[in-house]
Amino acid sequence: MTKIFNDPSDFAEEALTGFCDVHADLVRQVPGGAVRRYRPAQPKVAVLAGGGSGHYPAFAGLIGPGFADGAVVGNIFTSPSAQQAYSVAKTAESGAGVVFTYGNYAGDVMNFGMASDRLTAEGIAVENVLVTDDIASAPPSEAGKRRGIAGDFPVFKVMGAAAERGDALADVVRLGRKANDRTRTMGSAFAGCTFPGAGSPLFTLPEGHMGLGLGIHGEPGLHDTHLPSAKELGQELVSRVLAETPAGAGAGERIAVILNGLGSTKHEELFVLWGTVAPLLRSAGYTLVMPEVGELVTSLDMAGVSLTVTWLDDELEPLWIAPAETPAYRRGNAARVCGADTAEEASDAGAASAAFTATDASRSYAFLCAAAIDAARDSLHEAEERLGRMDAIAGDGDHGRGMVRGVDAAAAAASAAFGQGAGAGDVLAAAGDAWADKAGGTSGVLWGAGLRAFGETVGNSAVPSATDLAAGVTAFADRIVQLGKAEVGDKTMVDALLPFAGSLARLIGEGTDPAAAWQEAARDAAAAAAATADLLPLKGRARPLAEKSLGTPDPGATSLAMVFGVMGPHFTAVPAAQETVGAKA
Repeated sequence: MTKIFNDPSDFAEEALTGFCDVHADLVRQVPGGAVRRYRPAQPKVAVLAGGGSGHYPAFAGLIGPGFADGAVVGNIFTSPSAQQAYSVAKTAESGAGVVFTYGNYAGDVMNFGMASDRLTAEGIAVENVLVTDDIASAPPSEAGKRRGIAGDFPVFKVMGAAAERGDALADVVRLGRKANDRTRTMGSAFAGCTFPGAGSPLFTLPEGHMGLGLGIHGEPGLHDTHLPSAKELGQELVSRVLAETPAGAGAGERIAVILNGLGSTKHEELFVLWGTVAPLLRSAGYTLVMPEVGELVTSLDMAGVSLTVTWLDDELEPLWIAPAETPAYRRGNAARVCGADTAEEASDAGAASAAFTATDASRSYAFLCAAAIDAARDSLHEAEERLGRMDAIAGDGDHGRGMVRGVDAAAAAASAAFGQGAGAGDVLAAAGDAWADKAGGTSGVLWGAGLRAFGETVGNSAVPSATDLAAGVTAFADRIVQLGKAEVGDKTMVDALLPFAGSLARLIGEGTDPAAAWQEAARDAAAAAAATADLLPLKGRARPLAEKSLGTPDPGATSLAMVFGVMGPHFTAVPAAQETVGAKA
């Protein structure tokens, strides 16, 4: 259990601050993460690793010559926001382009993708390399859906070494994708991890059992089995990884091997396991090239282990063995050829200094929009623990906390925008941008994008009519479906969202009073959310653990139905004349 913390919600930020202070000779904290202390003397590709906190030494511990130029750091097990990725990239970029590299998780894909679009629009060359090494999370026929776990490390190492020697962006990306295509990982968990401040782990196992096929976000194994001896476990891991030998590779190959501890499995235990793993790999005809045994990609305090193999060739091996100097990993003698100290980039997130233009009517409705966000905040705080428990069944258990972080930021941003004279559209857009920036993860980016779309539709000119309100909800739903690519039946928030939007549009089209229409649509959304208990998830982190989620409603659908329910009385109210710009400052 994680015992050293102040406010649990500040744990990741405080840990990053402490890390950057300890290793100030190599790294510097910037908005959104950390970068190398010194810029390169000549332009080079900036390799930026990223993801949630809780995996140290991934990701910030790998910043330094021969490895990453920076790390984009989200909250615990939560993807960083697009703003965080953009901010770190702007600081680290030195004129040769940027490559974001991260595990294949929906929130990361969305947020790094949006940051990439923004950088591209500014003329910065940018690419993304996803890691998909977890053989337990999808069959070979669906390798593109696999999660990234400890395979992050060799893929990042290859890319960092290629960039350090001066390779162009296209070559760094090609080599990273090649390393990913030749990397396989299998893991096993003995006990779940516990969030700071939580009273229990994200999952438990029966006495004498282990979970085979773990994730690194606190997800349990894909199936439980009796805890074997070290020899039996080594045989299991090796046989499963070698069964997925990449096409064209085979006996006689040279391989990079990582035996990785997940957080509380001791080095001595790993060495015992290595005593089985290494001979089995050698007897299969492989030459082990500079193997690593230790904690390289962790999951807070999870007890567990994973085995990663990367099949090397004449291109990849020199990059795997190349020198590196980072706070957590050092190999050989990496020369520091550095330019000036990195200069901090100013963040342009938020609307704190924005000049708003709106009619008095729209400002009066903006008061109700801010009140709707406040109501959502109160409801989500009350439900945080319950939503977390639901999410931990087949996910990483952070949904409740992520929603609270997002709605707290949204409420503060809505209040600030209203106090500066914003109309309804700008209040909702400010709330959405803050939600996406502070919540991170899949739900964060979707809620943020949806609220912004709602605000863009409502506008700042008038109190929305019933038809306008329905159009705003439809825009909210359309933006989320466009981004998340989910459909009804995938067991996501969309399963509650589309029934709500459809019912509201139909009822208002039939002439039903807006308040009554919203209330009925909210009941439909709640019923649809409850019905997701009978579905198998086809999207997101819960997909690999689909069977475990049967009988539990989707937390994203549940929270959406709950939030829309409490927002209704505010969105459908008639604004009072006195609720003008100063009333909620």
